[in-house]
Amino acid sequence: MIPLYTTDLDALRKEVEIHTLRGTGPGGQHRNKVESAIRIVHIPSGITVVAAEHRLQGRNRGLAFRRLQEKLIQKNKRPKPRIRTKPSRTAVQKRLENKRRQAQKKNQRRRTSLD
Repeated sequence: MIPLYTTDLDALRKEVEIHTLRGTGPGGQHRNKVESAIRIVHIPSGITVVAAEHRLQGRNRGLAFRRLQEKLIQKNKRPKPRIRTKPSRTAVQKRLENKRRQAQKKNQRRRTSLD
């Protein structure tokens, strides 16, 4: 059974570790000095999400929590049951038996000697 993880925002806040870090890429002095990027680690599932798109830490935090919720929703979904495509052993045996019978019938129709 797949464990179900809560996606409620208040409950998630208690189950995560939040790390702030400096975003990389263009942005100049503000981006290089301020730790506005957010990394959230969901401890029960081990899922990690990062958000560093915005200059504001609050926006990145909200974005990271949304991403975490989406991943948890995906993880909570039950996988579809597998549809068996391999024919059973008896079905294969029946098919081969029918082929043998047809082959015998064909062989009996052939002329055995030149008359």
